[in-house]
Amino acid sequence: MSSLPEVWLRGPLPEVPPLLQPIAHALLQAQEELDAALHDFPDHLLAARPAGVASVGFHLRHLAGVLDRLATYARQEPLTAAQLAYLAAENDVPTAPGSTAALLRHFHEQTEQFLVQLRATPESSLPEFRLVGRAGLPSTVVGLLTHAAEHTTRHLGQLLVTARVVQA
Repeated sequence: MSSLPEVWLRGPLPEVPPLLQPIAHALLQAQEELDAALHDFPDHLLAARPAGVASVGFHLRHLAGVLDRLATYARQEPLTAAQLAYLAAENDVPTAPGSTAALLRHFHEQTEQFLVQLRATPESSLPEFRLVGRAGLPSTVVGLLTHAAEHTTRHLGQLLVTARVVQA
């Protein structure tokens, strides 16, 4: 791991509204921890499910997909057919050479897109009502954005444990 302090202790991120800084910090911290933990992770282990838990590959696909979907809901847009197809295929884990690197790149891309959206989100919009999912469950812009960070860190923890177990 890096000798740098955790991302949240490195100061504010440029152009990210103050109330959204913790969300951006959490996502960037997750990105750094994923990179460190999976830099030499064997592609053939991406689909391994010890004791029936979710695989490392599932978590990587899911992390990227959730950021995309929650950002869409925060923009008050419906999910596209492509997003729904991605959701349906999150368990389809590739194990060919280069798969881990490709999944990490995809997570980096989704994180960057999410950060672009954070930078463009006015703090005044945070309490605005939003509907979530097919059931149209109630949330707010800040609820969706915060859940993106919380959900990412939860799955990161699960992924880190699973990665260590399958490599043991």
